[in-house]
Amino acid sequence: MSLPQTMTYVRLDGFGGPDVLKPDTMPVPQPGEGEVLVKVAAAGVNRPDVQQRLGQYNPPPGASTVPGLEIAGEVVAAGSGCRRFKAGDKVCALVSGGGYAEYCVAPEPQALPVPKGLSLVEAGGVPETFFTVWTNVFERGRLEPGETLLIHGGSSGIGTTAIQLARAFGARVLCTVGSDDKAKACEALGAERAINYRNEDFVAVTKELTGGKGVDVILDMVGGSYVPRNIRALAVEGRMVQIAWLGGSKVKADFMMLMIKRLTWTGSTLRPRTVEQKGEIARALEARVWPLIEAGKVKPVMFRTFPMAEAAEAHRLMESSAHIGKIVLVTATT
Repeated sequence: MSLPQTMTYVRLDGFGGPDVLKPDTMPVPQPGEGEVLVKVAAAGVNRPDVQQRLGQYNPPPGASTVPGLEIAGEVVAAGSGCRRFKAGDKVCALVSGGGYAEYCVAPEPQALPVPKGLSLVEAGGVPETFFTVWTNVFERGRLEPGETLLIHGGSSGIGTTAIQLARAFGARVLCTVGSDDKAKACEALGAERAINYRNEDFVAVTKELTGGKGVDVILDMVGGSYVPRNIRALAVEGRMVQIAWLGGSKVKADFMMLMIKRLTWTGSTLRPRTVEQKGEIARALEARVWPLIEAGKVKPVMFRTFPMAEAAEAHRLMESSAHIGKIVLVTATT
């Protein structure tokens, strides 16, 4: 297959509002050892992309400075040492950058076959959220069947994924949302109760629904003032997993209950992890989650797609928080 010399991509013209995202052209990247080159059909839009645009989440050393952490498309070339994927294979992949482009390089261990039954556009909204939910809820949070999970931001891409996976593995799911429409959407996905944080106290509601016990695991992307409330909402031996700080990372709280309840508070980011570590998550997803997707029990919730050149509009929608599920950029050839 003959590849073009240049491609369209989305450039960061400095840091700031969505308008710093500019379509531009650059040379097509070449895959290195253990990497595949993917002709991108779709690239998911995620909160870390917004943070990068604002200058608050820089790529790790050696990673592309082009935004975009998840892609789906067709492999068009493979570097030396690649053993699994070859030209023509349809894959989705977690990447450390470079997704907002017509072509993107991905480490082969971080690529997965597109699950049967999903389009490439749907698959473009899978890796970042599914990798994040699996490693944080099930590996770090150790959620077990029969336990109760509270998800903050239930209608986000992360939230809609976490609701479905937790239910599929036999957990009880509660979540917080900002509107009644979002509450209905989350409950339709399997949440037992979606709590509208604008007019309800999630601590009181979770205590009531658990008979005063509290929840076993909390997936939190808010931080800030939610931290002391999360501590009150957790059951004895509960686990709180932090994946973002939309409400601020500087927290003032009385942490005595952390000791009294024997709580665990942990957190993680994906981007700085090694290829080997991300590959381990990929293998776990393929073994445990891909069968659920292919059986139709779990799926990415798609809200809206935008042409790649309209990345700025996609970011405006992301920042408005009006979406339910995933926002995905698609290339002209999709």
